[in-house]
Amino acid sequence: MFVRPALASPHVQRASRDLLGTRIDIVAQGSQASKAMALAFAEMARLERLMSRYRADSEISALNRSAGLAAVDVSMETMAVLRRGLQLSRLSDGAFDITIGGYQGWSFDPASPRLPSAAQLMRERVLVNHRHLELDLAKRQARLLQTGAKVDLGGVAKLPILQAGMQVLQAHGLDGAMLNGGGDVLVTGQLLGRDWRIGLRDPRSPERLLGTLELSDGVVASSGDYERAFMYEGKRYHHVLDPDTGFPTQGVRGVTMLARNPQAVNGWGATAMLVGATKGQRLLSGLPGVESLMVDAHDGTWMSAGMRDQLKPSA
Repeated sequence: MFVRPALASPHVQRASRDLLGTRIDIVAQGSQASKAMALAFAEMARLERLMSRYRADSEISALNRSAGLAAVDVSMETMAVLRRGLQLSRLSDGAFDITIGGYQGWSFDPASPRLPSAAQLMRERVLVNHRHLELDLAKRQARLLQTGAKVDLGGVAKLPILQAGMQVLQAHGLDGAMLNGGGDVLVTGQLLGRDWRIGLRDPRSPERLLGTLELSDGVVASSGDYERAFMYEGKRYHHVLDPDTGFPTQGVRGVTMLARNPQAVNGWGATAMLVGATKGQRLLSGLPGVESLMVDAHDGTWMSAGMRDQLKPSA
C-alpha cells in the first residue's frame, strides 16, 4: 500500500513507530495533531501488549501456556478479537483457523528465516483446529482444550488495533488523519482540502502500482504473499499458511478491500487467499458494503464493479 506523501505544510504532522510487527505511519492535520498521534500510538501499543503471541506477558501468551490446563481471563478487547477469529474459522469451515499458531516451525524474519520439515508439520497438524478454542462470554474467559494448541491473532487483530488508534485521532477533532500499517490504511477527513490518495501495490511486483483510490473516510485493507516471505532453494515461502498442510497458500497472490468500516473487512482478505481464487471471488462478492480486488497466482486480476469504477490509473 502506498499513500501520497503529505505536502509540506506546518499544519501537517507525521510520525512513525514499529508496532504490530510492522511500521505504523500516521499523518495528521490539526492543532492537536502531535498530542493526538502520541496518544494513538500509546493506545495501539497497549492493545498489542494484550494480544501479541510474541510477548510473554500478553493475554494470548497466557492462553497458549494454559492450553489443555485451564481457562484464562481476558480483556474485553481481546475477547472481541478472539470472537472474530472464531467466527471466521467457523464461517470458512476452518480454511481460516485462529489456532494456526500450532505450526511453530516457521520464521519469516528476514534476518533468520526458517522452514520446518514435513515431519514437523505433520506432527503439529493435530494442534490446528479452531474447535480447540472455547470462549465464555459471560465470564470473559478463553480456554484451549488441546495441550500444545496455540492461538494466533495475526489475521484479525491488526485492523481493530489500527481502528482504536484512529478513534483516538478522531476524538481530538483533527481536520484529517491517516493511519498506515502493513497493508492496511485508515483515513478520515482530508489532507489540505483534498481526499487521501492510496496506491494499491501489485502483489506480483510490489514496487509497481495497480492504481490509486481516493477517499475521505474509510479503510483500504490488503492481504498478500509479499509482505512477509523468503526464498529457499529457488522457491518462495510466505506467511499465509494453509491450516490443512502448514504450508503457504498458492492460489491467490493478494487481495485488497475497500469499505467504510474496518469491521466489514477484518480477516476476509486472508480468508479469501486461503479458500482460493474461485471461492474467494464468491466470498468477496457477497460482503455488503465492500469493494474488492484479487490477483491470483496465474496473473489473473478480478475486481468488483465498484472497485473497477473507483480505481484510477496511477500517475
